[in-house]
Amino acid sequence: MKNTLLIGILACSAALTGCASTYTQSTLAEPGSKLVKGKTVVIATPANGFYGSNEYASSGRMTAHAVRAAFARFSNVTTMAPDCKDLGCLQVTQSSSFDYYVIPEILHWEDRATEWSGMPDKIEVKISIYDGQGGKELASTIISGKSKWATFGGDHPQDLLPEPLNKYIDSLY
Repeated sequence: MKNTLLIGILACSAALTGCASTYTQSTLAEPGSKLVKGKTVVIATPANGFYGSNEYASSGRMTAHAVRAAFARFSNVTTMAPDCKDLGCLQVTQSSSFDYYVIPEILHWEDRATEWSGMPDKIEVKISIYDGQGGKELASTIISGKSKWATFGGDHPQDLLPEPLNKYIDSLY
């Protein structure tokens, strides 16, 4: 009886460890002060992510939407700039009408058939935030995520974005 109970507990523990996605964050530029709630934000749309020679269509747009959703909790005006991928473009096309420029960049985007292969989906996204008036970098980080093993076919790399983005953006305000 004890052996059966022990085996059951170990099996449940092993199953649960495969049921959680994992995230890491690597700060590149520590914010000197908190961002101000209610200020306007414009978000660049990054180039689509690649894994090898495979381009993931709309991954740039999905990343920009996830970043916008994270900032929208702190600002009444969050705008995406679909034709801009970098700070220079935002400064020219958006001028000084925004308080913060946000530049997401997809560094890694890997969509796997995890439920069949056991290989997790992976993402790595760099987020840089600049002052809208002078273009000074205020904060920068790289967020990495790896999907859980037990996905049952429903997870994709974009599903790994909201949790770590919300946590990071929360820390900035």
